[in-house]
Amino acid sequence: MKSADRTLEVLEVLAASPTRRSLVELSRALDIPKSSLHGILRTMARRGWVETDQTGTRFGLGVRALAVGAAYLEADDAVGLVAGVLDDLSRQFGEATHLGRLDGPDVVYLAKRESVHRLRLYSAIGRKLPAHATALGKALLARHPDPEGQLRWPLTALTSHTITEREALHAELEETRRRGYAVDREENTDGIVCFAIAVPLADPRPTRSASRCRSPASARRARNGSRLRWPERWIS
Repeated sequence: MKSADRTLEVLEVLAASPTRRSLVELSRALDIPKSSLHGILRTMARRGWVETDQTGTRFGLGVRALAVGAAYLEADDAVGLVAGVLDDLSRQFGEATHLGRLDGPDVVYLAKRESVHRLRLYSAIGRKLPAHATALGKALLARHPDPEGQLRWPLTALTSHTITEREALHAELEETRRRGYAVDREENTDGIVCFAIAVPLADPRPTRSASRCRSPASARRARNGSRLRWPERWIS
């Protein structure tokens, strides 16, 4: 069981890293002896879960990890059911749209449609962002039975607009419930405003997925949430 835990920890650390990591870096990050970690990495590389650079000294995720991630998305009902709505929102506004899911204190992108504009912000399927600082996350936290328990306190401020105080966040989630959609007012990225709504699919668990539309803060439609024409059946 200890070996299995360590293998999963390696995958999680590599998935969260934007660059390949050395054996020493991974050993420090995971608090695993280099001798033990080297054996784990060798096995993972042989099975295709880990790849190395040309020097063989720096490690990153392998193609097997991509295959498993793709299989997860293919089997997820929400991705298929909401695909048409993402297409409609993207055509209507010409802005980036995303489908996301709550994963502890973060929200993970499951699907996206790119903005039509030449200048666009980076986003990728599988990317994680702090839930409290995003419209997607706040839409899902507002529907969660224990939103505070999902978060990692103290909350991190990504911009000067990020809500980090408990009372302020609770008030924001209450307002989200009242109006039916969440707003990110430059809380994740300066100059960018987002709107999101939880997707109430047929699932006995708390609402797990949300869809959002992102726009520059200077755009008129980003200053007026009423311009976003979400499917009426989604708004309660």
